[in-house]
Amino acid sequence: MSKMIVSNINNLTSLWKTAGVPFDTYTTTPEFDYCLAIKKGDWPNRLWFHKKVEQKNIDLTKEKIRTSGLVVPHWDIKGGDSYQLFEKNGFKLKFEQVGMHLRLHDFFEIEKTVTIKPVTKEEEASIWAELYPMAFGYRISSEILMRTQKDIQYHLAYYQNQPIATIIVHQTGKITGVHGIGVIPTMRKRGFAGQIMKLLINDAITRGSEYMTLQASAMGKNIYLGLGFEEQFIIKNYII
Repeated sequence: MSKMIVSNINNLTSLWKTAGVPFDTYTTTPEFDYCLAIKKGDWPNRLWFHKKVEQKNIDLTKEKIRTSGLVVPHWDIKGGDSYQLFEKNGFKLKFEQVGMHLRLHDFFEIEKTVTIKPVTKEEEASIWAELYPMAFGYRISSEILMRTQKDIQYHLAYYQNQPIATIIVHQTGKITGVHGIGVIPTMRKRGFAGQIMKLLINDAITRGSEYMTLQASAMGKNIYLGLGFEEQFIIKNYII
């Protein structure tokens, strides 16, 4: 398993854990960890295995997943048949993502039509929480932002002084993980996501990060490839 794949996965799972701990929704077991949806929202709502996925592990989790509505992200990075094991046990594929990374070294030129600002006040957190479901279809409450902002960075992107996108940034060591870049539907296909990423990359370089990681949707993957990101692995997200 490559070091960067491990770093990508660790950043992602650290994000879920960091969000859940202040609300007592994070639980760890010898076989898997999970973080329930935090009140007034639908996130993190994830269960992830940290050992090889086998039938006995799935049997341990099925009832918990079913009753809690948890999503199970799975990365079969060793090329085994564990995806088939999920399908044999009544899981359905909800969506796929591509784990990607970029080695940070060169600054990008910025067009300066979009600006990003950190969320620090309750009013900004409320705006962020209103925009997020427009882009992703599920909710992250403003209370999560206010209680975790010391460990997770939340930003709003603005165009002509109007908020148009949400951003989540989570730092683990020298890795800057980018999550939750959501441009509202009325502002899509205008190049804003690429501009936001360039701003984030420049900021990460300035702060001394060595790599940036993310998990791209099919819709967003080409944007990141165009910025120099490399594909690493597939994440299949299952539900029962």
